[in-house]
Amino acid sequence: MPVAETAMSATDVLLSEGVILLGVAVAFVLLFRRFGLGAVLGYLVAGALVGPQGLGLVGGAESKLAIAEIGIVLLLFLVGLELHPARLWRLKRDIFALGLAQVVLCGLALIAIIFYSTGFTWGAAIALGLPLALSSTAQVLPSLKSSGRINSPFGEKVFSILLFQDLSIVPLITIVAALSRNPADAGGPPGWVLAGYTVAAIAGLVLAGRFILRPLLNLVGRQGERELFVAVGLFTVLAAASVMHSLHLSTALGAFVAGVMLADSPYRHEIESDVEPFRSILLGLFFLAVGMVLDLRAVAANPLFVIGMAAMLVAAKTAIIALLARLFGMAWQQALSAGLLLSQGGEFGFVLFAQAQNAYLIAPQAASLFSAIVTFSMATTPFLMLFARRFEFAQPKDRDDLPGPEDAPRGSAIIVGYGRFGQTVAQMLMGHGFGVVLIDKKPAQIEVSSRFDMKVYYGDGTRIDLLRRAGADEARLIAFCIDDPSLDGRVLQPIAEAFPQAALMARVFDRRQILAMQDIELAGVVREVFESAICMGVQAMQTLGVPPEEVEEVERQYRENDGQRLALQIEHGNLLAAKDLMYRPGRGMRLRARGDGEEA
Repeated sequence: MPVAETAMSATDVLLSEGVILLGVAVAFVLLFRRFGLGAVLGYLVAGALVGPQGLGLVGGAESKLAIAEIGIVLLLFLVGLELHPARLWRLKRDIFALGLAQVVLCGLALIAIIFYSTGFTWGAAIALGLPLALSSTAQVLPSLKSSGRINSPFGEKVFSILLFQDLSIVPLITIVAALSRNPADAGGPPGWVLAGYTVAAIAGLVLAGRFILRPLLNLVGRQGERELFVAVGLFTVLAAASVMHSLHLSTALGAFVAGVMLADSPYRHEIESDVEPFRSILLGLFFLAVGMVLDLRAVAANPLFVIGMAAMLVAAKTAIIALLARLFGMAWQQALSAGLLLSQGGEFGFVLFAQAQNAYLIAPQAASLFSAIVTFSMATTPFLMLFARRFEFAQPKDRDDLPGPEDAPRGSAIIVGYGRFGQTVAQMLMGHGFGVVLIDKKPAQIEVSSRFDMKVYYGDGTRIDLLRRAGADEARLIAFCIDDPSLDGRVLQPIAEAFPQAALMARVFDRRQILAMQDIELAGVVREVFESAICMGVQAMQTLGVPPEEVEEVERQYRENDGQRLALQIEHGNLLAAKDLMYRPGRGMRLRARGDGEEA
């Protein structure tokens, strides 16, 4: 009976705490997202509110933090899934030069700030300053992925820095162990042994991925069981993390290597979609636990120290990272954006502070204070990201090493944006013999185009002065083929007024962007996936055996109906206008070819 009562009590506690944590987390994340502050800050505030230092509704923060660290492991695994080994090799300069310089210079600067502004010893300053050089992978990477910048040149440099930071966890752990004053650490393995363990573990994971995991995935793929993919995905992550943990190495590094080994697997997308929900839940729990372990009493006793040190942390890292990014080829606007994006302390700081405390390098109160400093710096990230976007997307100056459009031969049309969309438009116009001036502001795209003997001129084609240099005064057509959701009436109106003889055309993402252009007289607006989606719809009906004349009539009626919807949406300025015209299951169109001209 006592055992049953104890088990029941533990179950009750688990259920009640789970309800409280999830309920408060949902409320605060919705609230903070509503104001554009991001989910991470919502989780941190929610954890601090319900934790032992707040309302005391939930306990056991340390145990929850230990479990939730698996969320960090899953995040690095998913990142690894998106990186082919060939791409990693291509990024080696940014990883091992830019990343190394960032960790070393930021670490040294923060060590000096801590030593000279506090009463800590050099050992304590090193144990605190080096972890502060690391940024929050859990905050920055989701931001890059959600905005689609993870594969851009900007995203690759930021990711390279984050990746080296994760790689540097092992030497940082070694440094703290070497400085340890705890007699129990004296028998630990020396740093060179840990380095050997790291190389051997990575090699073992690579071999296991190639000779064990891939054949296992092929077997699971033939079975066709979704649950098996979930099990194999989680097994892969936890096994890799467990191997590294048993060797006192970075669990996140092990998961990352496992992900890279599966990056070119045909089952990558299935594994990614199966693991993603677990990553989201555990990562949210991680930040909840971080908020719970925050010692609010220590912060309340030293508020100026915490706020001042957090401000110095953000300022120092922003300045150093921006300078390094500029030296490695970034425009200063994007370099400053990278500095702001990586200016916070990272989640691995909590782990390293705990190790420094166990090594008798810092007192528990110091660990709490610097954990609070990391948390406060994380809290600034959503605001700094909003501020950074202004710099990142600022109009860059023309690069001196790339030809501008002032030397371009005059043509009938100007194509702004020579990506996959603009290439098709330009090829068709040139196929008819029209003279076309091609403009793009992505140096990488210009370099690729030059391999095909295609002359593309560098510059921002939304700038009137640059269009004038490209011959827009004489052009009959200016087509904006860029993937830019910010392209709207405010951008196009000055261009229409400056070049009234030129017809303007625009590629748009969706109906919302069309509504943002409703006051501009455009010769054509094309939703980027509209025609390809209709093409697949036609092929789908043909595959299902619909007669050709009915396929043609359905396509014609759909185009007509969609045009009516769009006209009403523009008239009312509301996407919900004319929603009754949308087809739904059981309520489709009646084919006029059959003599019935009315819709069902």
